[in-house]
Amino acid sequence: MQTIGFRKNKTSYYVISASLVLLLFMTPFSAFAEDKSSIDTLRQMGRAFADIAEKASPAVVSIRAERTVTQQYYTMPDWPFGDGFSPFDDDFFDRFFRQHSRPRRSPKRQQKSVQTAQASGFIISPDGYILTNNHLVGEVDKVLVKVVGHEETEAEVVGTDVGTDVAVVKIDGNDLPYLRLADSDKLKVGEWVIAIGNPFGLSHTVTAGIVSAKGRSIFNPEELEYQDFIQTDAAINRGNSGGPLINLDGKVVGINTAIIGLGGNIGIGMAIPINLAKHVQQQLIDTGKAVLGYLGIYMAELTAELAEGLGLAGDAKGVAVSQVTEDSPAEEAGIKHNDVIVEFEGEPVENPGEFRNRVAMLKPGTKVKLVVLRDGKRKTFTIKLGERPSEGKIAAAKSQAIEKLGLTVQNLTDDLAERLGYEGLTGVVVTQVEPGSQAQRKGIKAGMLIMEVNRQGVANTKEFDKAVEKAGEDRTILLLITDGRYARYVILKLPKE
Repeated sequence: MQTIGFRKNKTSYYVISASLVLLLFMTPFSAFAEDKSSIDTLRQMGRAFADIAEKASPAVVSIRAERTVTQQYYTMPDWPFGDGFSPFDDDFFDRFFRQHSRPRRSPKRQQKSVQTAQASGFIISPDGYILTNNHLVGEVDKVLVKVVGHEETEAEVVGTDVGTDVAVVKIDGNDLPYLRLADSDKLKVGEWVIAIGNPFGLSHTVTAGIVSAKGRSIFNPEELEYQDFIQTDAAINRGNSGGPLINLDGKVVGINTAIIGLGGNIGIGMAIPINLAKHVQQQLIDTGKAVLGYLGIYMAELTAELAEGLGLAGDAKGVAVSQVTEDSPAEEAGIKHNDVIVEFEGEPVENPGEFRNRVAMLKPGTKVKLVVLRDGKRKTFTIKLGERPSEGKIAAAKSQAIEKLGLTVQNLTDDLAERLGYEGLTGVVVTQVEPGSQAQRKGIKAGMLIMEVNRQGVANTKEFDKAVEKAGEDRTILLLITDGRYARYVILKLPKE
């Protein structure tokens, strides 16, 4: 029995030993096979990026914009190095000392010079239409475009739009390489994307990354009205502006536009969604300007804190109306500040940028349904969209106000009242004072509150404008103003017509 038992145990021992040896031999080969599979996957991804870059790059162009500027040079008699040198001619020093006392200086001479900006763009049709950014070509004297394999040529600026930062330029061509445009609404966070451009003048640089987020707003709305950026960690640097952000299908999902940081890539780049750009692009090509739908409201993101302040649940979704523009479609329909917009055309509203873009992509005159929460109750409005005021009209209105009084004003919102310390007061807030104007000489500054015009209270800009228009024959305007600490009267004289 013991012998049989020994033989059985010995047999088991050999079997187990053989299995362990076989396992030891097999493990490295198995790990190697897995590593080889992973490497093959990486190779395939690399080839995909290479194929996309090879096919897309010929349609990406280098853009050189030129603008003539006049520079003012100064003489500083007391400066020990003579008239030919002054540290205050440097832009940095000028910006710093503009708000501080500085030595007297007198004009010496004016000199014209040409400023040059290097950027990117991409061809969207075989006959030479190119998409790029307004901030690159919007106010320049000449736009030069370089296509791979072609000489640099001057381009025609077809149209630009400040609010969306989209521009279209054109070069002559018949069979040029071009990029197809995707549907950016279908883009998902986490998708791979490729950026192609000319950072620092390095032609056709290709970088890859993922979509980090959607619906980003990074600028003050007064600087850029329509913001619903795609955020990506694909490296974007100076000179990438205007270039394409491309998906794995080789189609454009966005226009690379901005960088978060101190002028260099830190993995946070922003691109205009191509759906918005397509809408603007076609109008620029057809008419030379973008005509966008307009409600006439200022909005704020509905944070948990703001929701609770408005009497809503902390997890409520929507956008809060902080101000309604006078004589706008929203005002005519009955929208009020503190309303919370929760639905637009049957779809939920979650952030200001996305909502503003949805409105913009509808034609003026379109009737839309809006659902708001007012005092916790749902109210439905039908609104006929207006046309977004052009930058020219806005600028003309501001110029007229500045010309008359040397200042511009805006309505006192609840948010401004809280921030500036004007709770419980009524008036309009000074937003700009023209340097050297009588308003500046009388001590009026941005942020002050004008409560009365010629002893009549003013509650908004409309009343303010009417009160100014009704000034007497002596053209005298008596203002009651406050800076939050004390009130005082200021007399301004209107210029003769």
